[in-house]
Order: sequence, then C-alpha cells, then structure tokens
Amino acid sequence: MSGEERDDMITLEEMRYISLFQELTGVSVYRCLVDEEFNRLIFLVGKGEAGKAIGRNGSKVKALRELLGRDIEVVEYSNDLKEMVRNLFPGVRIKSINISRRGGSTIVRLTVEEEDKGVAIGRNGRNVKRARLVLSKLFGVERVVVR
Repeated sequence: MSGEERDDMITLEEMRYISLFQELTGVSVYRCLVDEEFNRLIFLVGKGEAGKAIGRNGSKVKALRELLGRDIEVVEYSNDLKEMVRNLFPGVRIKSINISRRGGSTIVRLTVEEEDKGVAIGRNGRNVKRARLVLSKLFGVERVVVR
C-alpha cells in the first residue's frame, strides 16, 4: 500500500460490531478495526466519547468482551494524524511526533520520555501494532517507530 493510499472499506463483520457497540453503549462509532493477532476489536469514537463508551468501571467494555470473546479497546478518533497518534498512546508523555514520507511510504516516529517507552510499546509490541493498524487504515502509514 503506498503512503497516500488508505483502506477505507468497512467490512460486513466490522459493520456488525459497530452496530452492536452503538446499541450497547449509546456512542457513535467512526470505525471498528479487527486485530486478529491480538484477538481484539478497536473502536474509534468521537472526541470526549471514550469514557461514555467504556462505562463506569469499564462495565460496557467488559460486557462486550464477554459477549464477543475478544478484547475491546476504545480510542478517540481524530482526522488529524498527530492528534490521532496522541490518542493511540494515552498516558504516554510524547516529546515529539515526526512524520516522514519517502518513496511513497509514510513513517511515524514517536519520541517519548524514557520511562514511558515500555508503556508506549506495550507487551509483545501490542500498542505499537495497534497504532500501525489504525494509522495504516486511516492515513496510509506503513511504519510506527517509538524511540
């Protein structure tokens, strides 16, 4: 996939998950992404809607996890690439975000506080892989590097 290409097609499976999520949470979903590697669903919701979608003490996410047998993650959507990157790494102190485009590839380099590096990457690279999945679908990003 070239740097400017995006995969905007929403699958039937994703549509079903979006419908169920909206019904259970009362929150509109911009997009749902299926991550088979980590058996999770990533729901992108509007700004300020994540708390409502998650529910008190995570009640809505827990109910969805039990119903679907998958981990559920909720991220606030932004059509601004840098803001979307920040939303994908909550609680991580980001020093800088560098976006480079070379030879048709878009690469996001994220510099974080040294003590936040482990959280940013996540166990088995889980958080970086989530960021790459979301950013590739929405913005055509091919690589996400945390340093």
